[in-house]
Amino acid sequence: MGILVKGRNNLNFHFTAKSRIIFGTGTVHELPGILRQSRIRNLMVIYDQGVKMAGIAEKVMQEIETADVNAVVFDRVLPNPSNELVEEAAVIARQEGVDGFVAVGGGSSIDLAKAVNILLTNPGEIGDFKGREMVKHPVKPLIAIPTTAGTSSEITNVVALIDNQRVCKYVIIDDKIIPEYVIADPEFTRTMPAGVTAATGMDAVTHAVESYISNAATPLTRYQSREGLRILYKNLFRVYMNGNDMKAREQMMLGCIITGFGFLNANLGLVHGIAHTLSAHFGMAHGIANASVLSHVLRYNAETCPEKMIELAEVIGLELTGTACHDKYVLADELERLAKKVGIKRLSEYGIAEGELNMLAKEVLKEDVLIFNPRQNITKDDILQILMEAY
Repeated sequence: MGILVKGRNNLNFHFTAKSRIIFGTGTVHELPGILRQSRIRNLMVIYDQGVKMAGIAEKVMQEIETADVNAVVFDRVLPNPSNELVEEAAVIARQEGVDGFVAVGGGSSIDLAKAVNILLTNPGEIGDFKGREMVKHPVKPLIAIPTTAGTSSEITNVVALIDNQRVCKYVIIDDKIIPEYVIADPEFTRTMPAGVTAATGMDAVTHAVESYISNAATPLTRYQSREGLRILYKNLFRVYMNGNDMKAREQMMLGCIITGFGFLNANLGLVHGIAHTLSAHFGMAHGIANASVLSHVLRYNAETCPEKMIELAEVIGLELTGTACHDKYVLADELERLAKKVGIKRLSEYGIAEGELNMLAKEVLKEDVLIFNPRQNITKDDILQILMEAY
């Protein structure tokens, strides 16, 4: 993946775009052809109970039945999947001789499939692959069918998992694990409840903003981050209010994919560092954790990159005064309003005791993603102040 070294000419960079994307209503019908082309014989299909209850899993399985493959289902995906869940699914995959995967759902299902895929060709426990480029051997074909518009896991090289022993959320980052195919059918997002629409949508908004201001961003990633934010901002509240607005659903899925290519290559920052810690210790949904602290982190970062904050405010059509000391906060203020409009609450309303904030601030400092944050030399007191503001 492309990591820009500070001090280099911004026109020297790497860019990864690996997945073949099939986008549009009805594209799930292309799944049998993809399975045949990939020469998969023993398939593992991974999804959660929500996808099953929504009837999406049944539609996918009907397509798979026409492809002349053996299929085993793992439908016990949980939010913020753990090491233990990965190892459980991997045992089944080995027993069944799995040589390919279809992941149907949001980031948890797709991340679980990526993680199990690693273990089929790489010896060791899943925690051994924490960090960057630790996956030594190529993996099996993976077809991702997203049912949310927010995580971008379907096109990224990242797996996020919970280590219950160490009580932390960690990531595996490697280009080998990027899904080979993505079937992005907006119709599969129609059944998302408003709360999930809000959480995943705010996750995508966070990706757009953090990747734009990342110190590893490049001209190409910034272009994608800007366009992704423009689309997401225009459509998120609209689809939150009316989940059957398929034009807005389509645009949200498109914005999520565009943004995904930006953050795949530019990385993220302090918002995600805090969100990972909130999820690990309190089980908060990833998108909600991001949204609850987003505006507060942006105000903190605005001191270092005011011009980028103003540029993003312009992208979504916010009114500016022409005075940088004021305008650098306009984006943060607007995204805080948007989060409230889609039902995001304060940290205190998610069952977190104020006495836990000091511990959380210490834990956030361990997050590797902080190296990409535009404002560096972050202290525990800085993070504690942000958490207090979000509380």
